[in-house]
Amino acid sequence: MPFFAPGDDPGASFLELLRRTGSEPFAGFAPVSAAEGGFGSFESSHATTVLAVRSAEGVVVAGDRRATSGHLISHRDMRKVFPADSYSAVAIAGAAGPAVQMVRIFQLQLEYYEKIEGKPLSLEGKANQLAEMLRAHLPQAMRGLPVVPIFAGYDPSDGRGRLFQYDVTGGRYEEQDYATAGSGSLHAGTVLKLGFRDDLSEPDALALSVQALWHAADSDSATGGPDPVRGIYPVLAAIDASGFRELSDADSGAVFAELQADLAGGVSGGAANANPGEAPR
Repeated sequence: MPFFAPGDDPGASFLELLRRTGSEPFAGFAPVSAAEGGFGSFESSHATTVLAVRSAEGVVVAGDRRATSGHLISHRDMRKVFPADSYSAVAIAGAAGPAVQMVRIFQLQLEYYEKIEGKPLSLEGKANQLAEMLRAHLPQAMRGLPVVPIFAGYDPSDGRGRLFQYDVTGGRYEEQDYATAGSGSLHAGTVLKLGFRDDLSEPDALALSVQALWHAADSDSATGGPDPVRGIYPVLAAIDASGFRELSDADSGAVFAELQADLAGGVSGGAANANPGEAPR
């Protein structure tokens, strides 16, 4: 750990520490034009549909596993949902490389703050910190490498789950019920809008999230659906008073199996149930 003079101390900000030591975190992703000796534009991997839903116990966060590069599937098993700390999570959409790096730095920022201050940052503070990182990334977003995350977590001070959406400029917006991001967000958001209830239990919120991702994949080619042959299923995570918990592939596959049985039970065209918020049975 470097030493700083009193007036030059970066304080509890890990981003400021990186800048003071000459390690700007988002400087390496700018495409160099041909006139500057580079290759000009390039195809980068992009992550697609992610979502978060508030439940009676906390929040559920989910994301598909497909990453695309133009019209090609560049990765079939990319992870887009990450724990930020013990009581919060980040789901990423947009340019995959900068998004994953942003999540790693965000995780370190929260850990660094807790070590310096002796207590964790508040959920509101975590949401604000992520917004600051997005504002710092804006020059790269304007060059075609946008990052659009969702942040969600359990707030011990309120005893409830909270979720936040962002835009590429760092705008931060708290949502009351659900949030979506990525190319399939319109389709997923429609299912969540129709199926959300204030009293959603965690199993019902997981079932609704699975249904939203299934319909997003059914309508958006950049969103990946369940892949039983390869054993690849969207990532599902729940956060409540006991902390962050990610479902195993087997558990995620079981939720999708229930949805498959429900959709095969005579529902025309694979449409949703009359009450899509109910757990499939």
